[in-house]
Amino acid sequence: MRFDKSLIATLREDPKEAESKSHRILLRGGFIKQLASGIHTYLPLGWRVLLKVSNIIREEMDRIGAQEMLMPAISPKELWEESGRWKEYGADMFRLKDRKNREYCLCPTHEEIVADIARSKIRSYRDLPQIWYQMQTKFRDEPRPRSGVLRSRQFIMKDSYSLDCDETGLNRSFELHQQAYEKIFKRCDLAFVAVDASGGLMGAGESKEFMAVVDGGEDLIVLCDQCDYRSNIQVAQGEGQRASLADTPLEPVATPDKRTVGEVTAFLNVAPQNLVKSMFFTAAGKEPALILVRGDYEANEEKIARLLGHGYAPAGAEAITKTFGAQPGYIGPVGIDAIGIYADELLRDAQGMITGANRDGYHITGLALTRDVRVRAYADLRTVKLGDRCTKCGGALKIENALELGHIFKLGTKYSLSLGACYLDEKGVSKPIIMGSYGIGLERIMACACEQKADDRGAVWPVSIAPFDIHLAVLNPHEETVAEMSSETARLLTEAGLSVIIDDRDISAGIKFNDADLIGIPIRLTIGPKGVKTNRFDINLRETGDIFTAERSEVAVRCVETKNLLQRRIDGN
Repeated sequence: MRFDKSLIATLREDPKEAESKSHRILLRGGFIKQLASGIHTYLPLGWRVLLKVSNIIREEMDRIGAQEMLMPAISPKELWEESGRWKEYGADMFRLKDRKNREYCLCPTHEEIVADIARSKIRSYRDLPQIWYQMQTKFRDEPRPRSGVLRSRQFIMKDSYSLDCDETGLNRSFELHQQAYEKIFKRCDLAFVAVDASGGLMGAGESKEFMAVVDGGEDLIVLCDQCDYRSNIQVAQGEGQRASLADTPLEPVATPDKRTVGEVTAFLNVAPQNLVKSMFFTAAGKEPALILVRGDYEANEEKIARLLGHGYAPAGAEAITKTFGAQPGYIGPVGIDAIGIYADELLRDAQGMITGANRDGYHITGLALTRDVRVRAYADLRTVKLGDRCTKCGGALKIENALELGHIFKLGTKYSLSLGACYLDEKGVSKPIIMGSYGIGLERIMACACEQKADDRGAVWPVSIAPFDIHLAVLNPHEETVAEMSSETARLLTEAGLSVIIDDRDISAGIKFNDADLIGIPIRLTIGPKGVKTNRFDINLRETGDIFTAERSEVAVRCVETKNLLQRRIDGN
């Protein structure tokens, strides 16, 4: 492929809309183009990367016996009503109507469709186990699309689904996927870690995420410095120190215009851990709840959802004022009987605490939860913070930014029961199919390679997913001998099985080398007048900057050897 005949539009400066390292590289290098917020076109260079990624995924999925198919990207409302997720998904789901006013959604995931296939095609235990997968466009109405392809409204996912007779089969399918995912990310030359995760709307079974630690990651993961504990911060657990003041009677105290933890504790000259934060959560058609956490922690909405059920969200100021007779910042649990009260475990037996008095401009001191509050249940409702200790070994916990690459779930019977996907066992008894769901974001792999490997000059693609193997930079291409030599060399490289992009534009060598660095092809071969005269050409490695020369007669062989060496380095990791 020739550079000047290709749709490659590199940019000299960082685009204004670039929000992360990967976003900047992909835009500047001409890999993607933004059409609208969270919606991108994958230009030829970017699409070649995604094709390389998809080929690796396909090989590893086929290796575990998975069968590829393609399911619709649009689904009727009725299917999602059967599972209960038409309402549960909320505003994240794109919804539309056809000309006959029938309602549909653009699929954010495909569990319902898989269960629908299974209930019509699976009859007996002899039909199981099954693993089905696809690579399909997904749609989610992200409220704040950002960081380019990392948080977008339209994206490409490899999603696979296991169908088994029992939990033993599900465990086997889950393990097969975990092994396949590790191979996929290693083949893409990414540094990653598997962490415990939340099933969210997918289901409440075991769940793991494959996370890459990067500065621009949109997630947070918690790691122990002493043992193998790894978790997404949404579900991470940590040991915190308990804290109480002296046991004193309840007493209202004026705190004019003091609402936040910082304002109240500074005004009363106490530490944040001596304050009880009260947060009011509501859900349509469900009992409201008051959540209590200590002032030095944040409430964890995922843990709250797991306790109360999905659909709960923090109430607005109007609902708070109407329910408690006080504005946000002044509410508390004392005297509240008609609302379920749930307290974080660290508050068990706490005394001498401070909380809102349900009266504007006032707080209460001397709160003892056992004595003064009807707590319905104590649970881990807080988000882990620095200073907490590991619950497994007591080691120190650290928190890192991370980028999610893939997610695997044990769904159990959530969808098979609701949609009637059953099989007949050996005794002819109907039983629900046990399901698992497993996803990989293709664009996230592309972005992660930029986040982890790119330098200040541009992309540094691993040879396994690079858009081309060789970047052939032709200097002084108007000279006949140079043009002939470059064409002959490109032919030999292609015949040797290498993919080549030829930059024979009539521009300066500096611009060509800058573009080569920006695009990040692993191997750059330079042909110019000097090399033609000496029959020796420079081979440059993008990742290390190493340069060596090769005789004209052995250029193709040396390039093949170099590519194989780069591939062996990946395979050996």
